[in-house]
Amino acid sequence: MIKFHLIKDKILSNRFLFEELVKRDFTKKYKRTALGMIWSVIGPLAALIVMALVFTQFFGRKMEHYIIYLFCGNLLFNYFKESTVTGMTSLYDNASIFSKVNVPKYIFLLSKNVSSLINFGINFVLLFVFMFADGVQFSWKIIFLIYPICCLILFNLGCGLILSALYMMFRDIQYLYDIFTLMMMYLSAIFYDISAYPQEIQYLFYLNPMYVYIRYFRKIILEQTIPQFSFHMLALGYAAAVLIIGAVIYKKKNYKFLYYI
Repeated sequence: MIKFHLIKDKILSNRFLFEELVKRDFTKKYKRTALGMIWSVIGPLAALIVMALVFTQFFGRKMEHYIIYLFCGNLLFNYFKESTVTGMTSLYDNASIFSKVNVPKYIFLLSKNVSSLINFGINFVLLFVFMFADGVQFSWKIIFLIYPICCLILFNLGCGLILSALYMMFRDIQYLYDIFTLMMMYLSAIFYDISAYPQEIQYLFYLNPMYVYIRYFRKIILEQTIPQFSFHMLALGYAAAVLIIGAVIYKKKNYKFLYYI
């Protein structure tokens, strides 16, 4: 397993490269666009408006603050998808660099995750604007949002380690992952409430890590309650499990990546 203090030392020793990769990954997304970084806000907002117009009539009639309910789901799931999709190709896209220069390969994945995290941060601030406009009460409990965000960061890193290693060997993984994320989106209760389902079915939703993180957000923001300790352990457990699996796969396949370029 990769030791975190060694990762830190390697990142610091390659700090300049890491910073340049983050700048490149973030600016490349909006290169040659008239609005530039504004698209990081317009895109999620447009998706939110469309979903609100479509689903409010079906799911949001009896739900208070339905727009915020939607926003929480969209915010976290979009961050997860962007982070993992870009992370999946991070090694392959930078093969020309690590095949010539001896740098830790995971630094390319980390730069993608930081770039996605910046986009997430911009839209996270926008969430507070919507909360204020929609009359959602602000509470000191909102500081607990740091916990699911940290868990999701680790979860995304783990997924990225797994996907980037698999993509180096099997290009088909990108098409399979598109289907997987589509299925995961519908099972994350982004635009509907699971309370209409029997209790046994509701428990099955907790097998989806993204539902757990989204549910945590909604508990804090909409219900003004701090989840139980078991809920915290479940969120952390998913993040730790995926990160460990990703680290093991990366360590085993690290020296074979060059053969698949």
